[in-house]
Amino acid sequence: MNAIEQYLSPHTTALSLRQKRMEILAGNIANAGTPNFKARDIDFATAYTQQMSGTNSLAVSNPQHISSSTGGAPETLFRTPLSASLDGNTVELHVEQLQFAENATRYEASLQFLNDRIHGLRSALRGE
Repeated sequence: MNAIEQYLSPHTTALSLRQKRMEILAGNIANAGTPNFKARDIDFATAYTQQMSGTNSLAVSNPQHISSSTGGAPETLFRTPLSASLDGNTVELHVEQLQFAENATRYEASLQFLNDRIHGLRSALRGE
């Protein structure tokens, strides 16, 4: 991993995981009226730790195999509802909207941090 990639990777990893989480939460909101739909989510902290430490990487059984440090998508978990629905749907719209809004805010913060880091690199390269 080169120095610039290492410098930016915490924020790029956070952005990709937050984007994946937004897709999942949007799917939950879209299926709020679907019978027997089970709300899903990811544990951001666990997924982030796995991505950053590389413990989510694929195993190689032969030295000629290509190893992967990205490992794949974070584990999707099912959300336990606060109050059960008669049609088997576990989506609670208010919970999903709150989680989506919180995740969107954190996505914007990660984007701003990444932008600040890139700006700092540009300034350093220009000698400012």
